[in-house]
Amino acid sequence: MNAIATWETGDGVVEFPDGRRVRGRGLLASLPNGLDPQFGFYLLGRAPRIDRWPHRWVLWQDFSLPTSTADAVAAIHEAYERAAIERVEIACDGGMGRTGTALAVLATISGIPANDAVDWVRKHYHPQAVETPHQRRWISNVSSQLRT
Repeated sequence: MNAIATWETGDGVVEFPDGRRVRGRGLLASLPNGLDPQFGFYLLGRAPRIDRWPHRWVLWQDFSLPTSTADAVAAIHEAYERAAIERVEIACDGGMGRTGTALAVLATISGIPANDAVDWVRKHYHPQAVETPHQRRWISNVSSQLRT
């Protein structure tokens, strides 16, 4: 098995209460300096144009919810598992709404109560993370499915 290779603290890296780290970012911005992710989860309305590292795509339109909650839940759970030993990034176009929503669900898996997850992500990732009331409700609805 490979050595554990998680993120160092820095641009967009969120450390969850259980010690896992995930990098959130917007794909419309420049790639952050430093190491590439070992796996990416992309929450977009079209397939990402990324070929430098393995990734998983979840169909998710801007300011909306994922087309398939089951696909999104599976991807977020996989992100959580991979983040224990790999550099995982989660990204959408702007890095706020969809990315923040996924990070909030990850926060609930790591022990943050669902009703505190949005505030936690806004404090530890970006103050504008999670953009719509629908995204807030979705976090509450799916967080119970993801507890490990």
